[in-house]
Amino acid sequence: MGWSQDLLRALWRALSKEAKEQVGTDRFGNKYYYVPEYKNWRGQTIREKRIVETASKREVDYEVGDIPTEWEAWIRRKRKTPPTMEEILKNEKNREVVKMKSQDLYEEEKLLSKGNEELLAPPVQTQIKGHASAPYFGKEEPSVAPTSTGKTFQPGSWMPQGSKNPDQ
Repeated sequence: MGWSQDLLRALWRALSKEAKEQVGTDRFGNKYYYVPEYKNWRGQTIREKRIVETASKREVDYEVGDIPTEWEAWIRRKRKTPPTMEEILKNEKNREVVKMKSQDLYEEEKLLSKGNEELLAPPVQTQIKGHASAPYFGKEEPSVAPTSTGKTFQPGSWMPQGSKNPDQ
């Protein structure tokens, strides 16, 4: 199936005048291509495409993070130009610095919180009953005991308030 699919894809590219141009690769071995806007054999304008061919050919082997952030932004058209290797390396270095700083801050906060535990007041326990949009919020809740007029009910005796009876 794999070789036949590749053969059909190559035949389609030859007939459709689709010429892909490799614009870069990443450290995982993924290749990135750009297909400029072109007219097909019917005269239809086909818009530009940005394609990635992953190093592992199977889609099920793809994991989130296998494509660097900069390349993903280019593929999704969030940026106009493909990233350079220098830009990717600079951003990775910045991510490492931020990660180290956050770890240092976490450790510092951990040390400070150990010494100040007795200075902090315990959290106040609040008990909220009901919801603010409920008609009885802040009042006593209605009882759950059922009420019935079964013994005193007379058929036809109930009349809604404010309604006018056409018979009267």
